[in-house]
Formats: sequence, structure tokens, C-alpha cells
Amino acid sequence: MRKLIGAFITCVGLCIVDASAQTPSTSPRAEAPSFALRLAQAERKGALEASGQTTSTSSGHAYPVKPVRVILGTAAGGTGDISVRMLAQKMAESLGQPIVVETRPGAGGAIADEAVARSQPDGHTLLYAAGAITTLPALRAKLPYDVERDFAPISLVMLTVFTFAVHPSVPVRDAQGLIALARARPGQLAFSSPGIGTSGHLAGEAFAMMAGVKMLHVPYKGAPEAIVAVVAGQIDIGVPTVTVALPLVNQGKLRVLAVSTLKRSALMPSVPTLDESGLKGYQRAGWNGFLAPAGVPREIITRLNTVIVKTANAPEIREAMVKQGLQVQTTTPEEFAAFIRSERAQNAKLVKFAGIKIE
Repeated sequence: MRKLIGAFITCVGLCIVDASAQTPSTSPRAEAPSFALRLAQAERKGALEASGQTTSTSSGHAYPVKPVRVILGTAAGGTGDISVRMLAQKMAESLGQPIVVETRPGAGGAIADEAVARSQPDGHTLLYAAGAITTLPALRAKLPYDVERDFAPISLVMLTVFTFAVHPSVPVRDAQGLIALARARPGQLAFSSPGIGTSGHLAGEAFAMMAGVKMLHVPYKGAPEAIVAVVAGQIDIGVPTVTVALPLVNQGKLRVLAVSTLKRSALMPSVPTLDESGLKGYQRAGWNGFLAPAGVPREIITRLNTVIVKTANAPEIREAMVKQGLQVQTTTPEEFAAFIRSERAQNAKLVKFAGIKIE
């Protein structure tokens, strides 16, 4: 019996030694480096979160873990491209990852919109949306996405201020004078725009609808051609941006009657708004804001909103925006969602009022 017990103990001992040799990761000495590594990683993650350079989702994943791509549907050198590049560097500093700006113009912005709508909902692909995203649904029977269903609003960023300007030969000095002239000449006064369904076109139609007048819309291939026609005296009224109108006003080639936003432009502080001029509630502007694909975790949307609002309202950014004739106007995600719904409804109403159709 003693021999059997001795043999059993020896066997158990050998088995334990053999098992420990085969599975070193279970020994206390082998666990120490793994634990230390996990601790270091946790400390680094906590430091990054404290500095505001990363956040964690409910699933425990950090964000961002790679460069963030921002896509926009307007051409390089336009208002959207200029403004998003103003924001990109400071956003990158806050997020701790580069911001890569990518322009995909075409189809009124629908190409860029669809690309983002179909991207992975991880916060690493964003849309720098323009006002056209709320106009296209009223102009096209079918779109491969829905702005309210397929996107998560983050924040509105800025408004592009338009002016209502006339050739100096037009015998009016203010918006009320223009309304009176339009009523006296129904369908005879012409206004130009950069194209059918553009923000400038809708701004003119909104003026006509709210003032109860009829005007002739003349679309051009772009903004330069549209304002050149007014300066040449071929067209009565133009709806250029503040930055386009200002030098022409200074040269005596245009007369600005009013601006299109509820707030006066810092570049033309003496020019009243249309709201002040008797068209109560008139507000039409180009705009840009950030959207993510639907399904991005709420923690990431909140983090991005914080970064965007802080960046856009930094004094140097606001000053640079003003010089471009832009008004910084940031929002919460919920406010931006309400803004999009309102714009979509207003644009649909204007499209129906004017009978706008894209050939």
C-alpha cells in the first residue's frame, strides 16, 4: 500500500511539472508581462480620453483609431471646400488623427451623399453636407438615400449670406421699392441664378412667393455668369453672395437692397435684412454642416459635435469665416436634425410654387 501511495504522489508531481512546462501562460510569472501591458494600454487610453483626443463607445472601442475622411459634393475652391479646410486642421488637433478632405462633385452633390450614406458607421467617414441635400428630394423622384433616414446629424456649421442686388439703372433703393416695381410689372423683372434648383434660385423664388409678385427666372451655368449678366444690365436682379457683391458695390456696378439672412452681414452692416425690410421671417441661405452615416454610436456623434462646435467658434476661425461672407451657426445634433426637416419642407414648397423641374 505504501508503495502504491508513493507511486501515485510521484505520478501527480510529474504531471504537474509536465503541465506547467506545456502551459507557461498559466504561471504567475508568465502573467505579469501581459497584465503590465494591459495596464499600460489602459493608462494610455485614459490619458487620451482625458485630453479629448479619443473617446470610447459602449462596446469599448476607441475613437478615432485612424484618419477621419470628410467628403463633400462641391468642387475644390468653392465655399464648402474653403470652409471645411479652415476647420480640418484644428479638428485634427482635437481628435488626434488627421482629417482628409475629399471633394466628389457631381449630380448636385448626390454622388458624395451616397458615398457617405453607404460607408461604415464608425465615425471615420463624414459628409460636409450642403443645402442641396434638402432640395434634391423635391427635384428627383428617386434617390439612392434618404437624408433623414440614412444620416446622423452632427452639427450645422455656417450659413452663406446672399444679397438682393440690382443694376444701378433699376429705379429702386430698397426691398419695398423692388416689390412695388415687381407688382407694377408682373413677370417682366428678371432675376439670375447659378442654375435651376440652386440656393440662389430658391432665394429668388422665396422672395417672389412671400412678396406676392411674379418675376422671370433666368438660370446660368454658374455664379460668375449670373452676376456678370446683372452688371452688364442684361438682367435686373441678382442674388450673389456678400463677398461677390461687395467689390461690385464699391465700384458702383451694383446696388444691394437687402441680405437674405435673419442677421445682417458683418461685411455689409448698413444693409438691412429682408426680414427687417417687410418680408417677416424671410431667411434663405446656403449652408454647410456635418453628417455621419446612420448607425454611428451616440458617443462618437457627441464627441464630434463637441469638437466641431469648439473649432467653428474659435475666434480665428470665426474671423476667417466672416471674411468669406459666412456666418458661423453651430447646433446640437437634435437642432441640426430639426433644421434639415424644416429646410426639406420649405424647399419642397418652393419647388412646387415655382414649378421647378430638372430636365
